Amino acid sequence: MIAMQYSFALPADYDMAIVRQRIASKGHLLDDFDGLHFKAYLHASRDRDALATRENLYAPFYLWRDSAAMQRFLGSAGFAQLAQAFGWPVIRCWPVWDAYLSPEARHATLASREFDTIAPYSALDVLRQDDRDALQRDIERGALAALNAFEPTTWTRVRFRLWGEPHPALAAGHRQLYDVGHVSQPKAHSAMPSL
Repeated sequence: MIAMQYSFALPADYDMAIVRQRIASKGHLLDDFDGLHFKAYLHASRDRDALATRENLYAPFYLWRDSAAMQRFLGSAGFAQLAQAFGWPVIRCWPVWDAYLSPEARHATLASREFDTIAPYSALDVLRQDDRDALQRDIERGALAALNAFEPTTWTRVRFRLWGEPHPALAAGHRQLYDVGHVSQPKAHSAMPSL
């Protein structure tokens, strides 16, 4: 599996209703995309105190079955239209260590994403187990989807979660929070077991 995200930082005075309307009108288009486990249509607004973000963002997050599915999307007319509307994005990709996806993930209202640097010569199997334990705790706290992944070019790891409702502990300075406008979750991938 491959996790993928691109993020558009929008001007401070940008009307985020435009992003919300785009999600409302186009979000359903990937509901049955072959090879997609889920796409979370994420946005964050500077004027939303509860999410404490410094920038207006449109930042979809994807979980793909494999690189072939991801490439089909990136070569699609839908992605070309997105690039025309918001610009050519830098796309971050991570091989996935562990993932959990419940059938209720499509009802998520909040997402959290955090990055950590992997120090040189780290024991990757130990880091993976630590992240797996954190993933399990977050599922027990109510995460509707959770994944841990890493990227070996810049040696970073990512923890991404979808939540049904906000939790006060999520508002940490190192964690980016997003509102969820829509979750595309094809029926064939509506659930994954917890690890």
